[in-house]
Amino acid sequence: MGISLKDRNRLECFPEQLSSISLRVGKVIMKYLDKIYKESEVSWFTPVEIFKPWYAHGIAEAIMRTANLSVPLKIYEIGGGSGTCAKGIMDYIMLNAPPRVYNNMTYISVEVSPSLAEIQRETVGEVRSHLSKFRVECRDATDRSGWGDAEQQPCWVIMLEVLDNLPHDLIYSENQVSPWMEVWVEKQQDRETLSELYKPLQDSLIKRCVAIIDLDKKHDSQSSAILKAKSVWSKVFPKPQRCWLPTGCLKLLEVLHEVLPKMSLIASDFSYLPDVRILGERAPLVSTKKDGSSSDYSSYLDARGDADIFFPTEFWLLERIDHYCSGWLKLQKDLSSKEGKKRRTITLDTSSFMDEFGLPSKTRTKDGYNPLLDDFKNTKFYLSVPTHNTV
Repeated sequence: MGISLKDRNRLECFPEQLSSISLRVGKVIMKYLDKIYKESEVSWFTPVEIFKPWYAHGIAEAIMRTANLSVPLKIYEIGGGSGTCAKGIMDYIMLNAPPRVYNNMTYISVEVSPSLAEIQRETVGEVRSHLSKFRVECRDATDRSGWGDAEQQPCWVIMLEVLDNLPHDLIYSENQVSPWMEVWVEKQQDRETLSELYKPLQDSLIKRCVAIIDLDKKHDSQSSAILKAKSVWSKVFPKPQRCWLPTGCLKLLEVLHEVLPKMSLIASDFSYLPDVRILGERAPLVSTKKDGSSSDYSSYLDARGDADIFFPTEFWLLERIDHYCSGWLKLQKDLSSKEGKKRRTITLDTSSFMDEFGLPSKTRTKDGYNPLLDDFKNTKFYLSVPTHNTV
């Protein structure tokens, strides 16, 4: 395998004090947030924690508007953190859906961290009636064996700030026309330093990801003269290329589409990250926190155990991976196939999503500032539901 970077497990909780602060003016909130960040060992508070319960309520409303409520509602959440999203969604459905919807619903959290799994049970258990409808399965969602037999029942899958933590693989090309190489990391002999080693593409997951992105496109439509000119240009002005592949996302969606073929998906994550110092397309932000201050690394090789790693999500690529894993993009290679897309998808910035499904009036300050709509400009929502079109 090439180099895969995983974020360490973090408890992304938000102090209860913020919930008791009246939303007076934006400056007061920002000042308080700055103070809490400096005092905390946590580098990032998730929106679902900051805006509880309103953020989760927006997601619940999106589900209720789209779900077929004539069948029992089943929700999976991948990486449920402290359980705030699960409790918020179940609270909203209990209060706003017909009683039969709440009474027959199932909410399953797939959580790899045993400590977070226990915290989720405690959070959701604050409402006693939720417990009979909620369970945590402590396992890796990307492990196919943990899912058992495929389910044909319609269901929802929620992933909040999951994609940025999933493993990525790095590939390298020495110039514009050279083939892509896998990047491996090796430890120097008798030294603690790490260095990169380049090998031909051989990992099947990396190959599939490269094919989906179409990085190895042959430019068949271009003339041989243009291709020859590009080859000469790359030799005169060689430009090394580095690209981070969302192989963890591909692996997860391959499993989800296999075991939950009728799932509807809601994912939210970073669409871009500011001040990234690591080189390469879709490069991560790698930082560490000490004495209340964060500092960023210029090389992932320097990051050790306590580093936080965040990858941006290219939502057009997420959509393409989603279509690939559903089987539709594979069918398009067969020119005789007339089968239509198997998914209906839409990407919305967080402000648009919450303006449509949430209750932004609940987070608006007296001076008109609304952090639910005005902040988190670098995050988006991705919604994907199954369709049976056969055009």
